[in-house]
Formats: sequence, C-alpha cells, structure tokens
Amino acid sequence: MLTLCIGQADEILRNDPELNHEYLPIAGLASFTSKAAELLLGQSSAASSEKRVASVQTISGTGAVHLGALFLAKFYKINGANRTVYLSNPTWANHNQIFTNVGLPIATYPYFHKETKGLDIEGMKRALADAPERSIILLHACAHNPTGVDPTPEQWREIAEVMKAKQHFPFFDTAYQGFASGDLDRDAGAIRYFIEQGFELVIAQSFAKNFGLYGERAGCFHFVAAPSPDATEVTTRVASQLAILQRSEISNPPIYGARIASTVLNGPLLFAEWQENLRTMSGRIITMRQALRTKLEGLGTPGTWNHITDQIGMFSFTGLTEAQVAKLRSDFHIYMTKNGRISMAGLNTSNVEYFAKAVDSVVREMQ
Repeated sequence: MLTLCIGQADEILRNDPELNHEYLPIAGLASFTSKAAELLLGQSSAASSEKRVASVQTISGTGAVHLGALFLAKFYKINGANRTVYLSNPTWANHNQIFTNVGLPIATYPYFHKETKGLDIEGMKRALADAPERSIILLHACAHNPTGVDPTPEQWREIAEVMKAKQHFPFFDTAYQGFASGDLDRDAGAIRYFIEQGFELVIAQSFAKNFGLYGERAGCFHFVAAPSPDATEVTTRVASQLAILQRSEISNPPIYGARIASTVLNGPLLFAEWQENLRTMSGRIITMRQALRTKLEGLGTPGTWNHITDQIGMFSFTGLTEAQVAKLRSDFHIYMTKNGRISMAGLNTSNVEYFAKAVDSVVREMQ
C-alpha cells in the first residue's frame, strides 16, 4: 500500500526540471530532517520552538543508531556518567555490535516475560533502579523488535520515573512509527512523554518500514536538550559535533530517499494519503493477529494465545520452542527464527489457517 503515495512522490521528483544529483549538506536535506523531527515531537513541541533539537540525516535507522553511539562514545564522559549501554533482553541483534564496535560496554535489562509472553515491567524497573546513575538506556519507542511487546502508557510513566530518579540517559530507537498502531502520534507517545519530563535524550529514526524505503536508507538522528538557560547553545554545539562525526563517516547522506520522504511529509494531500496507507497496513496486521489467535483457540491448541493480540507491530514472539520451530520447518515448510519470532506481515487470509493447523499439530505432539 505504501507504494501508492511513494510512487506519486517519485513521479513528482522525476518530472521536476530542477532535479539534480548534487551533494546534500553534511546534516542532510533540511526539509526532510525538520519534518522528521516534527513527526516525532509533534507540531506544538516546546523543544522545537525553544530550539533544543538538533537533527542529522543518516543512513536509515542503523546509521542513526551508529551515529548516536559514536557521539556518546566520544562525548558522554562528564558528571560521573556511566558509559554502559543497557539493552532490553532481547533486543534487535544489531544493537549489540553497533555499541561494542565504538567501544561502549553493554548490559541488559529484563524485558520479555517468558511465562506471560508480555512485558516484565517489574524486572525492568528493578534493573534500571539497580543500574549505576547516568547509565545509557536503549528504549524501543514502539513495536518492540523482536518481541512485539510494548509498555502501556502507564508503564512508560513508571519507567520514566525510575530513569529520572537515577538520572539515566534515554536513547530511543524508533523504526515503526505509524506502522505499529496506525496512529503516528500514539506511536511517538513515549518519546514525547520523556521530553515533557525534561530528559536530555537522543532518537534514532528509520523510514525503511513506514515508508517502504528500505533500499534508499532514509533516516535521522535527533538530539534533544533538556530545558535550561543554555539549552540552545548546547544544541548548537552538539549539532556542530554531529556534523564533524558525519563528515568523517559518510561525508554527505544519500539524497533520493530523503527527497521522496520530504515530498510526502511536506505535501498535505500526500501526507494524508500516507497516513491512510499506514492505517491500512497496520490494520491488516492487527486483523491477522486476531485471525491467528481465533483459529488457535478454536482448534483448542494447548497453551494460551492471548499474547498474539496483546503484542503489536510486525513481529510476534509466539512462545514456540526451538525444537517446535525446527519441526514446523521440516514437516510443514514454515520458516521463522529459532526463538519462535514470526513476521505477522507474512500471514494472510490464504495461509493463516494452514499456519494455525501446523502450529496446533506441532504443539500437541511436542508439548
């Protein structure tokens, strides 16, 4: 569905007589980065109006995480800061290597509760409370990868309270805004709440999934300063250092994907169509979650399956064991990661029944 509005943006660009292939500025396409920040922070963001936000275009979300890691490795050294980066257990596998590659040590905090197949909120809060003050905490803004388990708004408030008490530094990674719930504002809710609470923080933002710009590598990295009399000056200095780091890494970010995203984000009609596309895609995934749960419960498959609909986004931790996953592969030619994670986007009305019956057969045989 996203190809509809993206195709229109592509057509506009290809027919633009002023189109060129010159370098972008080191910080990227301003019409893209400014709208990308607005997408996350909201149109009435105090941080934006007070000039407390520095934004840099990156090589998608991976490049944004890397730029943020590099920035923290070089500058997060003052006021007794703990340079350990705490990652959720589990997390996106690439997080581990990105941070260790720049010399930052990593640790984990509990996240996925194997029994409930939901969030281990108490374990998470205990770990954050026990972590040394001013630790770096990597948080998934929405549609947690790989579990599909997100904190509720109340749980986000509890997490923020613990982190504020310990003066932790939030590092948000957001790759699925609008793709999770279909609501751009809802999916940015955690980030906006932390900013409202006065945190200084950074955000890695990807446009691969919600724009379908996988190969164009369109992303942004944002620094948000805490409110203070010198916040604007701090932001200006950070922007300067980010540009220096960017120059030595990639010199100039790629232009075409940023132009496509900018065309959509800055065009009211295209933006409205994009929002509708997001609602359609996220709605289809939610429908498949409900269909899978209904079929498994209808078959009487051993175990509980409410977690299928409790989770959100592209991925679901099914609770299947590695042995059950192997049997699904060998006996039914169904393929998923060894930890039982499936892509909900791979299910449709034609295959969901086959998948459910296969899971039912394997679970019954190997319970």
